[in-house]
Amino acid sequence: MDNTYRDRMHIRRSVMDEHREATLQCNDVAEPAVLELYEWMVTTYLPKRFPKVYKLIETPLGLQLHNTVSNTYLPIQPASPLAALECLGEHVDTDFLILLPSSTAADGSPIYHLQAFATMFPAGFSTKDKCGQPLASIHAPVPGYAAKLERSMDRFFARIEVGRVVQRTNWSISTNDRLFSDGGNHMYGDVDQGKPIDTNNKTLAVGNPDLDQKIEQQKRDVVVDDCRLRCERQTLHRLPKTKALVFAFKTYLYRLEEVKEEGLGPVLAEAIEGLGKGSVPDMAFYKRGVVWGEKVIEYLNN
Repeated sequence: MDNTYRDRMHIRRSVMDEHREATLQCNDVAEPAVLELYEWMVTTYLPKRFPKVYKLIETPLGLQLHNTVSNTYLPIQPASPLAALECLGEHVDTDFLILLPSSTAADGSPIYHLQAFATMFPAGFSTKDKCGQPLASIHAPVPGYAAKLERSMDRFFARIEVGRVVQRTNWSISTNDRLFSDGGNHMYGDVDQGKPIDTNNKTLAVGNPDLDQKIEQQKRDVVVDDCRLRCERQTLHRLPKTKALVFAFKTYLYRLEEVKEEGLGPVLAEAIEGLGKGSVPDMAFYKRGVVWGEKVIEYLNN
């Protein structure tokens, strides 16, 4: 909870109104999990964690959760699972994805699929297109995932116990300040087969015959003042009744000027240079570092 809350709630509501199918979805199998998450959020987590913002009060319509910032009320019993996701999406500055063990591997271990979401601020991917898919398919474009992470991630998800919360933070650079970004932040390619996985108006595939020329064109379009450091605070925990996994993330956008003011320009520049030098060098291509990297690094170091 921070001083951006009121403004962010307006943004989240407008994104839902404009992109409803892209921001809210609940498959039938996930309905009990969504309702369990909603009940816990409105009756336990929100009023106890942020008692000055969310208050449980009796109204003529019965017990409701009062959002004191917006002076609106959330029902304790939502009209439907989709309505529950909409309430969370509008009143909590966090995106939620519900994962369930919907298939099994050859050895009988569970494979988790994305089955519901309230996602206002996707970071360059279509959550709607990924709904129902297993982790491996969702992460197919990510370099090194299949070879290095797929099996271990499935096992890791299966081992998360009720009461345990896993937390991590990630970062990327975007060439605009759009919080809702369902495409354009990545460049995809199936290096092994030489075929594109996906394309959109700002995406290139490794199989593109004019790849180098296209990259140079996109480099010229980069405006450093428009670029942002985009970070996500991510958490993962298991619901006690349905045993569904809840993947939640809050998105932060920082101007590069703010990064320099904090004295962290050279640190971020070094991290950007390291994208192509780690164990998965293709990450620099995937994150479009080959497009914005030179201009951003020069700015951060000066």
